[in-house]
Formats: sequence, C-alpha cells, structure tokens
Amino acid sequence: MHFEPYPFEKLSALLNDVTPNPQYETVNLTIGEPQFETPMFIQNALKENSALLNKYPKSSGEAYVTEAQRAFVQKRFGVALKESELLCTFGTREVLFNFPQYLLHDKPNPVMAYTNPFYQIYEGAAIASRAKVVHLNLTKENAFKPDITLPQLKEADLIILNFPNNPTTSTLSLDELGEWVKFALKYDIVLLNDECYSEIYVDEKPVSLLEASLHVGNESFKNVLVINSISKRSSAPGLRSGFIAGDEKILSGYMKYRTYIGAGIPLPLQKASAAAWSDMAHVEITRQEYAKNLRLAEAILGIDAIASTFYVWLEVGDDLGFTCKLYQEKNIKVLPGRFLGRGGMGDGFVRIALVENSTKTETILKEIRDFMATSK
Repeated sequence: MHFEPYPFEKLSALLNDVTPNPQYETVNLTIGEPQFETPMFIQNALKENSALLNKYPKSSGEAYVTEAQRAFVQKRFGVALKESELLCTFGTREVLFNFPQYLLHDKPNPVMAYTNPFYQIYEGAAIASRAKVVHLNLTKENAFKPDITLPQLKEADLIILNFPNNPTTSTLSLDELGEWVKFALKYDIVLLNDECYSEIYVDEKPVSLLEASLHVGNESFKNVLVINSISKRSSAPGLRSGFIAGDEKILSGYMKYRTYIGAGIPLPLQKASAAAWSDMAHVEITRQEYAKNLRLAEAILGIDAIASTFYVWLEVGDDLGFTCKLYQEKNIKVLPGRFLGRGGMGDGFVRIALVENSTKTETILKEIRDFMATSK
C-alpha cells in the first residue's frame, strides 16, 4: 500500500530551507490541537482512577461511558439512542481508518466517496480498503457544499461527509442533511458524518445527521452513522474518547470486528472521559472562547462570517508562497490548502487553526493582517 505523506510532513519539507524572522516567537497555527488546559475535573477523574490500570479494558467500553455518551446525544441533539445504537471508540481517527475496511471488505469493487479537501485519514482508509474514490469537491462556487447530484455517487458503498467541515468551515442544514439521508436510502449506501466539530460554533448549533435521519422519517437510522469526540470540545485529545452511533445492524457486526483490533480504552481514561461527556458547562466556556477568536478573525482579516469550527479558510492566491513568506517574515506557520485536497481542491487557500486564547489570537491575526497588507 502506498500512502501520501501527511500534510504536516509536506509542510516541514516546504519550510525546511526557510529561515524565520528571529524577532518573532514561533507561532504554529497548522494543527487542530486545542491549546487550552484540560479542565481540572477531567484531570482529577483520571488521577483518581489510576489504580484501574491493573485491569484489561473491554473492547466495547464500560457502561458508564456509553451511558454518558448517549446522554450527551440526547441532551445536545434531542435523539434518544438505544444501547445497541452507539459504540464507544478509541477516539475517532481509528474508526475512520478501520470502519471502511470492515464495511467494504466483502465488496468485490468497493467505492468510497468523501468530501475534498479532507481529513487525510479518509484517503488512507480508501487505500487500505482497495476502494475506488469519488471526491465530493468543495469549492467557493458551491459554497463548500457537496454536490448530491454527482452521477458517480450512485455507485458508492460508503459516503463520508464532514460537517461542520474541516477545513472549509461550511455547515449543512437539517434539510440538506435530510436529502443526503434520503439519497443513501434510495441507493442503499452507508452514509457517515464526521461530527467532531459539532460543539465548536458561534451562534447557531450545528445539526447532527442523526437529527436529519429522524427528520426524514428514518427512525431506525438505517444506513446512517455519525462519529464524535471530546478532543476539541473538552480540550482533551489525549483521552482518545469518541463514539460511532446509528444503524444498530451495522454496529453489531462492526463490534465483533473491533474485538480483534485491540482498541480498548484504558479504564482511567474511560473514567475521565465519562466525566467529560457528562458535563456541558466546560464545553460552553470553550465554545465561547473559540467564537471570540472567529469574530476576531472576521473583524481583523475582513473575511465573511464563520459559523463553526475553529478554522479560517483564507483565500490567498499562491498558498505555497504565502505560507513560506509568512513564516519567513512573521515566524507564523499555517497550512497550505493544497496539502488537504486532491485535484486542485484547496489550491489558493491556507488553513489557520485559531486554537490559542483570544488575547494571543488577536495579536497573531493582526500580524497576519499587516503581512497581507505589505505583501500585495
């Protein structure tokens, strides 16, 4: 199997011969890793349960974790899930990589579709699954929303959406997601939405594909799945706590597959993650901080309003040149959009991750604004 280098590897190679301005401290805005401290109650739950390291974790996760996750789904999206409709997972990256392999293994000529630009694990999963790929191109012209009328889509066995979207920050409405559910049912396609940014928004709460499934009368969530994680919302990517939820028939078989993977979450991490999933107050505090950052970006950079995620998808023309020169002059690292897409998707854009506190973010954004003003 041949895998493309990860975007951050490409960035390191691009900047290898660039000498940054030593007058500035290095600022890294390339990766979506929250720079806020993990809330203390979560840290304490981890410390207080360290003695549980002497036990093997179950592949399925402990009931107190899945109960907390289902309670989150009920509270946040108004969707009541049965026990059989949610699996606890070791974050979501492992799911995005191994679930397509499970689902597509017995397909003689598997076809997988996903948004483009994308989180590169989608592409890795397609390669590992021997799948033909259909790219759902997200462009400025289509408001960074996928084209459901694409003829090749009808051939797909699996479609992965990602809304709220990384990197373009676009969102889909309840009705728009509902159309995707109806499409998946009509052509018997498994539809999965990566919802890891659902809790990072400015004003209007993003909707879940689970809500859309109910909205169009698919109460059993047939062919419909979502994944979510506490990494962004709880500033706890190191806990590796996520879930996949939806179609219980698909999840039943996938659970058997997972027993062979060995991806059980250590019990102290499960205790800490259950505490995180059960609390919404700390999530709101973090959300407001990110919302403040996005409003700062809109005001300082003069860009259109951003509804969700903590990214800025900034159109700059030459994304490679912009990235190199910004690093050279201001010691600020951003990610060229072309590293996140294929077939020209992402060219001319850079992704900026606003993961610092608002005071630091304001200073950084003003440096970027000044750089752009002098580079025209």
